[in-house]
Amino acid sequence: MTYQAEVSALVPGLSEDAFAASNNAAWTARYGQSLMNTFGSPQRVLVRGEGCYVWDADGRRYLDLLGGLAVNSLGHAHPLLVSAVTAQLATLGHVSNFFATAPQIALAERLLALLDVPAGGGRVFFANSGAEANEAAFKIARRTGRPNVVAAEGGFHGRTMGALALTGKPAIRQPFEPLPAGVTFVPYGDAEALAAAVDGDTAAVFLEPVQGEGGVVPAPAGYLAAAREITERAGTLLVVDEIQTGIGRCGDWFAHTAEGIVPDVVTVAKGLGGGFPIGACIGLGRAADLLGPGAHGTTFGGNPVASAAGLAVLHAVERDGLLDNARAVGAHLRAEVLALGHPLVRGVRGRGLLLGIELAAPPSEARFSAEGANVTVAASVASAALGAGIIVNAVTPDTIRLAPPLILDIAQADEFLAALPSLLDAVGTAPKENR
Repeated sequence: MTYQAEVSALVPGLSEDAFAASNNAAWTARYGQSLMNTFGSPQRVLVRGEGCYVWDADGRRYLDLLGGLAVNSLGHAHPLLVSAVTAQLATLGHVSNFFATAPQIALAERLLALLDVPAGGGRVFFANSGAEANEAAFKIARRTGRPNVVAAEGGFHGRTMGALALTGKPAIRQPFEPLPAGVTFVPYGDAEALAAAVDGDTAAVFLEPVQGEGGVVPAPAGYLAAAREITERAGTLLVVDEIQTGIGRCGDWFAHTAEGIVPDVVTVAKGLGGGFPIGACIGLGRAADLLGPGAHGTTFGGNPVASAAGLAVLHAVERDGLLDNARAVGAHLRAEVLALGHPLVRGVRGRGLLLGIELAAPPSEARFSAEGANVTVAASVASAALGAGIIVNAVTPDTIRLAPPLILDIAQADEFLAALPSLLDAVGTAPKENR
């Protein structure tokens, strides 16, 4: 047996031949017997991807407009990313945090440069995910000596215990309480409420430029600037969570820069690795030095392979003009969805290639699944889209989220736009027995 054949046998999916005797149903059954039921039954089992498309175990192709939840910034199997990861893994795959590597240092320098931080004006802590990046930011806040933190209702910062404490979604918080204490929630976008909540005991304010999991809700114009003024006045850190919005997703390297502010901490993840797990907590100014030796750590953070992936993504975004592409294709999607004039479309929110299509309830009664469970209008549209070979996400009961690869072009966007009217019509005219 050749080495390639041996690896393919060990890791099903490296070769399509591995799926010759199995299909979605068979793999889904195996999934249900071997994985914890934290996500429910998978909608499909995917076996390969290329660009903005993926294929399932039945051989069907899908246009991926979710991008692995805003992760696959360069799409699937991007040649530069594949080459960078392969070359680094063949050179040096991992070292402990007693040592440093060139990719780790170079990526930290690159992120600080993109934030326009002067030399010595910021420092980076690398983690493995967005939740871990926000955990580090929470610990930075604790190191100020102040006991309290303010975050926004509807915000999402992760599911680890610390990040969950910052997340303004009671349904996912309450089952795990008591959580780390001292967090107050205020209405998102309400500068007066924020000002009233911040005082001399407030260590930090955590905000997203666009609440992705909250339904793709952008901060109102001037809100982040007001937050910066409020926190500066109180000597409080402003932490901007760019886990979903950063690295070009909204048409800028970082979404907060559109308001011309300089936060104290920026957290990024998702699109930074283009599919390879990585997160970063970037401290600026005084926040850069609040975590010292022994205050925090991670085994895999700053891994040279993950860092090489991050460098490749940043290079490709810049080389291929993907910031401009995100703005142009996002504007095209927004305009054309609104131009449909469909009665189920109430509006389009978001920036760049992070968009939320707001839906009205269909003129029928509430819809129900075959099992009798209530099915929201957004879930119905997402299900219809999947059946038509398009992956989107019902992020809230009335909102469809689009977070495609930043390489999505107009022709691919038009594939979705051409299909959308029939998807909406199918939901609005469902047979009575399916309602």
